[in-house]
Amino acid sequence: MKKIWLLSLTIASVGVLPLWLGLGSLPRSISSTIPTAKTIRYFERTLPQGTAHVLLIPANSKFVVTPALSPQTNTVEEFAQKHQAVAIINAGFFDPANEKSTSYIIANGQLVADPRNNERLINNPKLRPYLIAILNRSQFRRYLCGETTRYAIAVHNETPPAKCRIIDAIGAGPRLLPKLTSEQEAFVDNTNGRDAIGSKQPNARTAVGITRDRSILLVMVAQKPSQPNNSGVSLSQLADLMKKLGASEAMNLDGGSSSSLYYNGKAFYGKVDSQGNVIKRPVKSVLLVKDITGDR
Repeated sequence: MKKIWLLSLTIASVGVLPLWLGLGSLPRSISSTIPTAKTIRYFERTLPQGTAHVLLIPANSKFVVTPALSPQTNTVEEFAQKHQAVAIINAGFFDPANEKSTSYIIANGQLVADPRNNERLINNPKLRPYLIAILNRSQFRRYLCGETTRYAIAVHNETPPAKCRIIDAIGAGPRLLPKLTSEQEAFVDNTNGRDAIGSKQPNARTAVGITRDRSILLVMVAQKPSQPNNSGVSLSQLADLMKKLGASEAMNLDGGSSSSLYYNGKAFYGKVDSQGNVIKRPVKSVLLVKDITGDR
């Protein structure tokens, strides 16, 4: 079934796409075939049960991918207006009841969100057995290694590489590639029948990935309005999609009603209600794509 699902991916027409984005043209490793252009590429892929909105941010370009946190939850359009970003995708987990982050966030070297300060997380008796793993989930990081910027995916307690320091980081999870770590990060407990994010069910999902040439992929999978109760992708399907798109590392971001992406003045939302209407849910944190030259 996995091969059938991957072969059924088709590309929607969004301008002129490079050959490596064509159906069936992706080799096992695409690092040598990714275009050298330094501009962001947006395209869509039609999936059996949804639409994938994809942004490719080339390595060594004028763009930087960095987290942002809002005191109150905001839509991706509101984040875009405030930060003047080229593109935005929803990112870390949060508690809608108190609007506090349940993910660690580091911005410009400073810890700006600490899940240990969220009492509804820390004092929840049902989560107590999982807290050690919850507080050590995957995060998307930006390192400064000498004068070089490097992106990576690592668990919270993982030490940066030698001669590198963390500039930015935002937690979410689980890791999708090189392998899915839902159980290790306490999203899934098969022994007790716990699945905190419905990982095996189709839903709107978002993810961030890193290709072999160190380009960044931002992906949001939207549900079909005609199938509100049974569309989107599972986590394993999301991992397969990220691999197909060329990611060698990838991490799941907050999904479901939070799934949203903004690019070039337009916002895309992933979750639909029972009538097929798009849900525009405000979120606590995002990943911004900013032009560091100031020339948009």
